[in-house]
Amino acid sequence: MPRHCGWQRASNTRSAMPRVRRNSASSCATAFRSRPRPLPWPRGDSMSEPGTDGVTRPTSTPSAGALLRAARQAQGLHIAALAASIKVSQRKLELLEADRLSELPDATFARALAQTICRSLKIDPAPVLAALPQATGYRLDAVDGGINAPFRDRPGRHEPDRRSALVSPAVWITALIAAAALLVLLMPAQWATSIQSAISGSQPAAPVAAAPAAVVAEAPPVAASPIETVVASAEAASAAMVEAAASAVVAELTASAAGGLSVSVPAAASAGVGPLQLKASAETWVEVVDGQSKVLVSRMLASGEALVLDGATPFRLKIGNAAGTEVAFRGQAVNLASSTRDNVARLELK
Repeated sequence: MPRHCGWQRASNTRSAMPRVRRNSASSCATAFRSRPRPLPWPRGDSMSEPGTDGVTRPTSTPSAGALLRAARQAQGLHIAALAASIKVSQRKLELLEADRLSELPDATFARALAQTICRSLKIDPAPVLAALPQATGYRLDAVDGGINAPFRDRPGRHEPDRRSALVSPAVWITALIAAAALLVLLMPAQWATSIQSAISGSQPAAPVAAAPAAVVAEAPPVAASPIETVVASAEAASAAMVEAAASAVVAELTASAAGGLSVSVPAAASAGVGPLQLKASAETWVEVVDGQSKVLVSRMLASGEALVLDGATPFRLKIGNAAGTEVAFRGQAVNLASSTRDNVARLELK
């Protein structure tokens, strides 16, 4: 018979009963002792660990500076490199990561700087902005007096003095010009006539000396008054000036013709023919630009159409159908073969 825990042998059943009752509890507890179950959470404080009083103690939320510093260090980026990439001084980044927001310009600047850092690190800016203080909005001061309230200027603003504006040189120059214009408009006609006569009298009158003898010789028989004598001498002097000028022009033209100099008007133009002639034996496109960069023609010519052009040399020609176009310059035919490529001629005529 197997021996059970706390039982005596069968031969001593009666004497063993009290012992069984006395020792069964201790012997069974010793034999079937269970191991302690582990706790579902580690020992020590945690986010969900209840304290001794049964109240849950939440862990404090990390600050905005700590979040930014952790994100930067996770990417292995030095604070100086981050400051250089976003073009902000390293000192301001250090103040933001240290949560020393009071040393930054304002809350708006801090939030903008944090958002820029998040964009550079490619992280979500929402947790960082939630940990920063909200920007304080500015509002206009209420004016109780309405539209009739006195205007209070900003301190340090200087209002220009009217007296200093009056003594400005620009004002005086403008006033002098206006006064001179008004004086000219209001000037009497006699003053204007006297001024014009004085100006004309100051000019040299060299041709008048050519006919003093004739005036003196004719004066005694006529016995005219001094005023008529002066008028006659003035008319004779003006006629002599006109004749002298005409003779000078004729002499200059004669000398230029004798010397073989070219006249400003070309011979071809006097005959009604320009120096450049174009004739299309087939449909072609032409463009002619003169020496003054003026486009004389730029269009399509029909078959059999001819053009006569005149302008400042050199002429720059561009012909789309060189085989179907004839060019003459100053009466001589121009060979287009040397300036043609793919039936397009580009040449310059001087």
